[in-house]
Amino acid sequence: MSTMVLSQLRTLEAESIHIFREVAAEMQRPCLLFSGGKDSIVMLHVARKAFHPARIPFPVMHVDTGLNFPEILAYRDRWIEKLGLTLVVASVPEAMARGFVREEPNGSRNRIQTPVLLETAEKHKFDALFGGARRDEEKARAKERVFSFRDEFGQWDPKNQRPEIWSLYNGRVHQGQSIRCFPLSNWTELDIWNYILSEGIEIPELYLAKERDVTERDGMLYAVNEFTPARPGDEVRRVRCRYRTVGDANLTAAVESDADTVEKIVEEIAAVRITERGATRGDDKTSETSMEDRKKEGYF
Repeated sequence: MSTMVLSQLRTLEAESIHIFREVAAEMQRPCLLFSGGKDSIVMLHVARKAFHPARIPFPVMHVDTGLNFPEILAYRDRWIEKLGLTLVVASVPEAMARGFVREEPNGSRNRIQTPVLLETAEKHKFDALFGGARRDEEKARAKERVFSFRDEFGQWDPKNQRPEIWSLYNGRVHQGQSIRCFPLSNWTELDIWNYILSEGIEIPELYLAKERDVTERDGMLYAVNEFTPARPGDEVRRVRCRYRTVGDANLTAAVESDADTVEKIVEEIAAVRITERGATRGDDKTSETSMEDRKKEGYF
């Protein structure tokens, strides 16, 4: 009798497809969080496969901080239209305008995304939110389960997580409670890029190396643009670089790189020894537990 052994990528893809279908079967109103970054791009691609030939049976939500790279917004709108999906925008600038949240003194809007996300989820009665978090990214995400239970306030208690023995997922929630679902939990950054390469998935050009004007702050390279203009005393230089991760434009740094194709990115990531968040996200530098603190408050 012949047997078939799946490759690493196909095994991960099959697991993610199973999670998508499980959530669609168990939950009443799921929604996919889409940032336009590489992880949510792969997540959207896998969701298409999970329900093919039908359309993805749930809407897509983008938490718009008002500080997004224009290339990311254009990518988002192009794919939402192409797939015929419903886009729900949770707008941080709109929430700021009506006094619901206030920007932090350092200009960061990362933390105030959380109440805006929770308000939008409550408004649309979403009981499950798909997120593109991976366990290799950051230590708080490493200990979070695939089905992450959230209480009536959207908060996460890392000491009160449900067992997932034999990949059996418990999606039972009471009114007002919800779960966050992470289909890419067991993927690594290298898996993500190998999958993008094997599937020929289109990516925003921010991920590809090219000459950019940058200035160095706290040991990280920030592109000089409308969100991070050069300050008095800054040394602006022309550097060939790219982005490993995409967040708010005023807090996301680039890395020096010659990887201008996906093939070169795969080779580059195979050799690095620091995660993309540790290397390029200024919002994770505030404290050792910044990510876990935000997740406890309701962050995805």
